[in-house]
Amino acid sequence: MVLARRLRIACRIRKRTIHVRGKWCIHSYYTTSPFAPDGSGRILLAAADLDRNAAEVMIVTDDGKILHVLPPQPLTESFWHTGFWQCWSSCGRFVYLQSGTISRPLTIRHQLSNGERVVLKGDLEGMCPYGETGYSCYHGMLYAAGYGDGKWKPEMSPVPFLSRDEHGIFNLDFDKRETRLELSVAQLLESHPKRELLHLEEQKLQERLGAHEGLTLMCYCVRWNPHGSRFLFYFGNHCVSKSRNEPRIAYVFTADRNLKNITLALDLSFDNFGVHWGWQPCGEKLIGYGPRSDGDEGMQLAEVSHDGSGYAWLSNHASGGHPSISPSNPDLIVTDEGGPKHGNIVFISKSSGKVIHREPMPKFRDLAEPDGRNPMRVCHHPVFNREGDMVLCNSLPSQHASIALLKLPSKMR
Repeated sequence: MVLARRLRIACRIRKRTIHVRGKWCIHSYYTTSPFAPDGSGRILLAAADLDRNAAEVMIVTDDGKILHVLPPQPLTESFWHTGFWQCWSSCGRFVYLQSGTISRPLTIRHQLSNGERVVLKGDLEGMCPYGETGYSCYHGMLYAAGYGDGKWKPEMSPVPFLSRDEHGIFNLDFDKRETRLELSVAQLLESHPKRELLHLEEQKLQERLGAHEGLTLMCYCVRWNPHGSRFLFYFGNHCVSKSRNEPRIAYVFTADRNLKNITLALDLSFDNFGVHWGWQPCGEKLIGYGPRSDGDEGMQLAEVSHDGSGYAWLSNHASGGHPSISPSNPDLIVTDEGGPKHGNIVFISKSSGKVIHREPMPKFRDLAEPDGRNPMRVCHHPVFNREGDMVLCNSLPSQHASIALLKLPSKMR
């Protein structure tokens, strides 16, 4: 009994909530730190006015004081999931954010000191943590293919899916004020180690839907490692509308910051189900949910090297949430999960695979979690601060979403 009480005390987490009055607030994603790079504790978030159907990016203190408000932007459905993908520059002088629409995306670099803005065509899902390298893909192509609501909307795509020479991985060059396509989907398909299989699957689809059709292939989800030396990206589309009856296609590649040494790290296609892969603090290994090592159905929490070697079990936890490892405690994993009444922030021991603690977190407003991207639900997207003593996540305790800060006890740091 005494031991059990000590464990509860050791895992007691202090929670503080950041509210902005009358605003629906969200941080961008679990792979992009909302904390200012200068260690000041400033936090970057996006805040929507539900009545005006408009939103802006804000910089706030950890007790909710507003320090800076950027000009408002139009809302798209992706806002309810990732805000404007707002993120800091490595020097802390600039904030980057999405603008435009899903079919005509823009990316803005906003200089905080004088409000100067550089606007480029294209999308963004996080800048390189060190130096201004803006590799990205067309985020809106996922939504046009059915991500979020499961509906096939090809007319929303920034580029036709089968124009494979016109989309892929772009370089947003803010110094030269230009957006360049550096690696096309056509080039990647041609060099793909499974290209024969993909061509065969495309032929099967064309036999069903017509010769004018093809697999809904794209590049998406660029994710940088903490050192800015490598990034990963997905190829395929594991979220295509079920109405097309396409096979699940999802390959995770890694590359260095010059877009060289492209390597297939994970095959999550067909029956190899897995989601939400990101980098560990070492910058060499990935962590995410992938197929079970024992061959059984379902997922496991796993890791793999950036070159595809060393795929290994970490835990039987299989929520498909958003996992990452503490920068200060290599044995501490945080992820999230849904539930019938609320969500949870989940802490797991990397060495044992066991759940250490579940922290309940409001996730949706209806009796059950609604589908799609909308203000009635959030994804928690937990992210450590740089010191590893705090986890920040999204929460929906009322009409307005807010930011929850979880202060970890010393035994978990």
